[in-house]
Amino acid sequence: MDKSFFANKKICALGDRDGIPGPAIAECMKTVGGEVLFTSTECFV
Repeated sequence: MDKSFFANKKICALGDRDGIPGPAIAECMKTVGGEVLFTSTECFV
């Protein structure tokens, strides 16, 4: 992924309980320059 694509973008990280949790997605987005506004891990059934 190109780091500049996520630079200064606002991010809502919605994770899945049986997949990738929201906080993990949020940390990845922070490292590429995104601003995380909301993080949640849900159970999608």
